[in-house]
Amino acid sequence: MKILLVDDEPFALKVLSRQLANLGFADIDCHERAHDAIATIEEAAGLQDLIFCDLQMPEMDGVEFVRHLARVEYRGGLVLVSGEDERILKTVNELAKAHQLNVLGALHKPVAVDALRKVLGKQLARAGITRQAARKVYTSEELARAMDAGDLINYYQPKVNLNSGAVFGVETLVRWNHPQDGLVFPDQFVGIAEEHGLVDRLTQSVLVGALEQMKSWKCMGLDLHVAVNVCMDNLVSLQFPDWVEQTAADAGVPTRQLLLEITESRLMKNPLAVLDILTRLRLKHIGLSIDDFGTGYSSLAQLRDIPFVELKIDQGFVHGACRDASLQTIFEASCGIGRKLGMNFVAEGVEDRADWNFLRNADCDLAQGYFIAKPMPADDLADWISDWEERYEEIQDSAP
Repeated sequence: MKILLVDDEPFALKVLSRQLANLGFADIDCHERAHDAIATIEEAAGLQDLIFCDLQMPEMDGVEFVRHLARVEYRGGLVLVSGEDERILKTVNELAKAHQLNVLGALHKPVAVDALRKVLGKQLARAGITRQAARKVYTSEELARAMDAGDLINYYQPKVNLNSGAVFGVETLVRWNHPQDGLVFPDQFVGIAEEHGLVDRLTQSVLVGALEQMKSWKCMGLDLHVAVNVCMDNLVSLQFPDWVEQTAADAGVPTRQLLLEITESRLMKNPLAVLDILTRLRLKHIGLSIDDFGTGYSSLAQLRDIPFVELKIDQGFVHGACRDASLQTIFEASCGIGRKLGMNFVAEGVEDRADWNFLRNADCDLAQGYFIAKPMPADDLADWISDWEERYEEIQDSAP
């Protein structure tokens, strides 16, 4: 792996180079001037796999350096390093991500070996994912054929009650069971569906499958709430609420157990029609959840204007909040808003025991994330619930 270090302090460069060498990374190029580093990147056509950049540098500071990396379309990993205030480091981190750079982390000086090992691991994992993803770019025609062939399948990720451990329900997540490429994840084809007018077909396929699965689970004695993701492009037809209600009736599923998670990936083209449709869905007792709250176009105005029953707090404000005062403040404020509006709130991105303990102490309602379970095929859920009940008891017994 080719690594480039940029820092105006020679001693800092020497220390970081030695740390990297001790971890087995020897192909390292060091620069004390950001201008020289940019020239090297341009000459090498961006072949560096990983760049460590100090923020406080003369001539060209870290913010300017990030801007130049975006200009030259650098596609490797980026790690920000600074002795500055933590909030400044976070802001530059978000700025770099907004420039579509692959930010692996933001490290404080002096750099701890464990933190360094962690970002290196992320880069190695990301490089593997990038190579895999680069093998295949799918077309809208391929996606349409997959829909016709029934190759899109639903996976389900559990949501559990933090206080009781009971499984409240599941979120439905679509996968493409490709005959040659295996399981293809939605980030590789949902955008294609949105761009080429296939998103209605995609949503209908997912929703019908989820409702049929709800009926099967009920026959097994599993009484679960099921959530299905809906984007703004689905909310343009005034007939959508009637179609959802009729589809649920055909499946023999009560609408009160169906939840539509609304994600705004773009601004509403017709806010009046969207409000009409969402309100009629609630009149039919179909639940509405505001997904990824605190990011994108989700806003307080939506909570004011739309009758949501659930607020999903984005994973960016959940994972690691136990170690970050700013994230804790945002999380607690979001929960306070949801509680005062009489909404359930769900914490997404519960990745480890520390996240779980934080949420328990924060009096959160529901949790979802890899610490609890990864998305799974429908047939695996019953066995997982049995295993989870035992595991929850162990978690409770070992609680601090």
